[in-house]
Amino acid sequence: MTIHRRSFLKATAGYPALLCLAPYAPSVLVRTALASVERSSDRSTVLVIVQLTGGNDGLNTVVPVSDDQYGRNRHTLRLTAREVLKIDDDLGFHPALTGMSRLYNEGRLSVVQGVGYEANNRDHDAAMRDWYTACPGDATCDTGWLGRAIDAVDDSQRIRNPGVFVGPISQPLAMTARRSIVPHIRSLNQWPLAAAKLPVESGEAPSAEEPLLLQHLRRTAVAAHWSRRQIEQALRAVGDRRLYPNSPLGGQLKILSDLIRADVGVKIFFTELGGGGIGGFDNHANQRDNHAALLRQLSEAVTAFVDDLDDAGLADRVVLMTFSEFGRTLQENGRRGTDHGNAAPIFLAGGRLQGGLHGAHPDLTDLEGDSPKPHTDFRQLYATVLDQWLGFDSHRILHDNFSTLNLFA
Repeated sequence: MTIHRRSFLKATAGYPALLCLAPYAPSVLVRTALASVERSSDRSTVLVIVQLTGGNDGLNTVVPVSDDQYGRNRHTLRLTAREVLKIDDDLGFHPALTGMSRLYNEGRLSVVQGVGYEANNRDHDAAMRDWYTACPGDATCDTGWLGRAIDAVDDSQRIRNPGVFVGPISQPLAMTARRSIVPHIRSLNQWPLAAAKLPVESGEAPSAEEPLLLQHLRRTAVAAHWSRRQIEQALRAVGDRRLYPNSPLGGQLKILSDLIRADVGVKIFFTELGGGGIGGFDNHANQRDNHAALLRQLSEAVTAFVDDLDDAGLADRVVLMTFSEFGRTLQENGRRGTDHGNAAPIFLAGGRLQGGLHGAHPDLTDLEGDSPKPHTDFRQLYATVLDQWLGFDSHRILHDNFSTLNLFA
C-alpha cells in the first residue's frame, strides 16, 4: 500500500496528536464509522479489578473469631466477636468494613475463602507477576491475563479501548496486551481526545480509493470523538449523585463509574489500593491501625461504587473483584504485625452475584509453614469471570483448563 506524503498530510491536518489523524468531513466514511462505533456500544458485562498491593491480611479481614488457633497466635492483633461485624457464629468482617458488610447482607457481596496457589514463594514481585500473568513461575510470559482477554474482544477494526487502567502507579503487567493499546489515565481529562476539538468542516469528502491506513485513522478519530461525547452526555445526565469518599480509591472508582455510565465500550477496568512498590498492605509492623485505614477506604469506595451503579440501573452489568498477591501468617511477629503468607479471601461485589460465603475458611491447624493453605486456585476465579461473566474462552486466555465456581445468579 503506497501513501504519498502530500495525501497523508492533507488527510491528517487539523489534529494535535497521532490518535487524531483524520479530518472531519461530511462523508459516507465518517458517517459509517460513527454508526459502527455506536452499534458497538452493546451494554455488555463489565469486570472491575481492584488490586490490594502488599499482601492483605485475610485473617483480620474475614475473622475466624471462634477459632482458638486464631486467638492464641494473635496477641495484639486479635479481633473479638464483639468487635467484628458478624457473618455467622464463626466469622465476622473487620469492623472497618461497615459498608461491605451491608452489601453482604443485601446479597451484593460474595466472599471466596482460601484463595491462593501452591507455588507462591511469598516474594512480592514474583507473586504479583504470577497473579498478573496467570502463569506461576513462568518468567518468560510477557502478557497479562487481562491483556490477553482485551486482545480477545471481538473488534476487528480495533477502534475501541476494551480495557483501561485508572490509577497513579505504573500500569501493571496484568493489562499488557499483544495487539491492543490499553490506556492509562488518572482523570477523565486524560481520556483519548479529551482536549481535542473537531476541525471546521472542509466540505471535502475523502476519495473512495483512500488508503486503508487512512480509513482506519479516520475511524479511530471518529470513535474517540464519539466516546468523548458519550462521556460528556453521561456526566450531564447524572444530576443528583451519591457522594464518593474523599480518598484515592474513591476518586478512581468514580472515574470508572463515569466511563461505565458513558458506555464507551470498555469491558475491563483495573485500579489499585495500597500504592506502588511493596504496597501499603505489607504490614510487618504496627498493623492494626494501618490495616484498618486501608480496609475502611476499600469498604467506603466499593460501597459508593456499587450503590452509584445501582442508582443508575447498571449494577447488574458490573462485577468488581479484589485480589492481593498473598495473605499473611497466622502468628503475628514481634513488631505487632504479620509476615508474608499465602491463602486469603477475595471479594466480589455486584448486582448479579450468588452472594455469601464460597468455600470453607482455611483450617488453622493444617498450615503451609506458618500460613493458611489455599484450597481454591486463583485461576479458578479468573476462569469463572472469563467464562461466565465476560463470555470469553478461559482456556484460550489462561492456557489451561480450570474448574469454575458458582458465583453468579
